[in-house]
Amino acid sequence: MSQKLRALEISDRLEYYFPEVPVPLDHNDAYTLLVAVLLSAQCTDERVNQVTPALFELANNPADMSKVPIEDIREIIKPCGLSPRKSKAISELSKILIDKYNGEVPASMELLEELPGVGHKTASVVMSQAFGEPAFPVDTHIHRLAYRWKLSTGKNVEKTEADLKRLYPKELWNKLHLQIIYFGRKYCPARGHDPLACPICKDYGRAEIFK
Repeated sequence: MSQKLRALEISDRLEYYFPEVPVPLDHNDAYTLLVAVLLSAQCTDERVNQVTPALFELANNPADMSKVPIEDIREIIKPCGLSPRKSKAISELSKILIDKYNGEVPASMELLEELPGVGHKTASVVMSQAFGEPAFPVDTHIHRLAYRWKLSTGKNVEKTEADLKRLYPKELWNKLHLQIIYFGRKYCPARGHDPLACPICKDYGRAEIFK
């Protein structure tokens, strides 16, 4: 089977199992999504959603957040881990949004990646989920599944992103990356995975995962 055909059949199966895919991080606008995605680094979406209500009650826009002492931000976001670094990034990027972008989150991958604490994956999520621009955010989970399903060589997340963008048309990217995340959580976890019980691995998985 060609890789292109494999990719098509996998996307059809993902569509069957997850035809609807809500954005997993609770947010109200591009700014609150940006902060939530930043907090999700090395943290579960569930934990982020438990923490952000208190944070956004304190400040849910760049103007208000820029006035909050970093120590107060850090105290609230501690459960998400890496709180010293994340609290500093949230404070600094909020000030930059006020100073350079009139308090608005820029709808530009390049400008987003210039913000403190915002890497390529975070910028990709914001572009796709806040602005509806084609992007294919690849985290460690998508990276792992793309390798398991022989859609990528698994060398690094950059290569996986390039491979997935090559295999799938742009109009599928935004939904597909969420479908892979939801599918992985339910059927194709990192630990305790039974390939023979997985609706995709049993037909398309690499031979080595069955050993």
